[in-house]
Amino acid sequence: MANNTGTGWTFPEGVKFYPGYLTREQQKMLLEEVREVVAAAPLYVPVMPGTGTPLSVRMTNCGPLGWVTDKDRGYRYQGVHPVTQSAWPPIPDTLIHIWEQVACYPKLPEACLVNFYAGDARMGLHQDKDEQDLEAPVVSVSLGESCLFRLGGKQRNDRTRSFRLASGDVLVLGGEGRLAFHGVDRVYPGTSTLLKNGGRINLTLRRVNP
Repeated sequence: MANNTGTGWTFPEGVKFYPGYLTREQQKMLLEEVREVVAAAPLYVPVMPGTGTPLSVRMTNCGPLGWVTDKDRGYRYQGVHPVTQSAWPPIPDTLIHIWEQVACYPKLPEACLVNFYAGDARMGLHQDKDEQDLEAPVVSVSLGESCLFRLGGKQRNDRTRSFRLASGDVLVLGGEGRLAFHGVDRVYPGTSTLLKNGGRINLTLRRVNP
């Protein structure tokens, strides 16, 4: 585990960074499991509450619950895909194992967001705070092309710092860093050959209920 980003600064307490956590073969195996998830629960384009502005990522979920957002009802967790109305597929065992290894939390995740970033996609600064259980960390797994990840503090105007996340990296937001603002500034096309047509997949494991 690295407690710094290689840029001379350390992470907030509770933030853990595992660069290269997954080998290339493990990444390929996990990618196949993600493809099975997407086959059962197709990627769709979520929109912002109120405005209906589309996000630049496509997304889906797996697990008993899935995080969704739409114009009328906003951010929430629900048990079915908003387009197909089918139950989400289960979280792959590989991701459950990663959670058990790095989360240091006694209960299993209930949701795994699957976000697909094309080369021009990004994610603005935000907090993950739609969960009732804020004691559980958020565990993020990166596959495919590298991105520039931005991490701040608990207030939107706190100082932020950016560092790269590459394919196979795992990042844990827990403790003091559980409600840190974070986002993705950009994707670096051509930095990975894992996905045949390029792009980045981010898998975010979350515990929703206490």
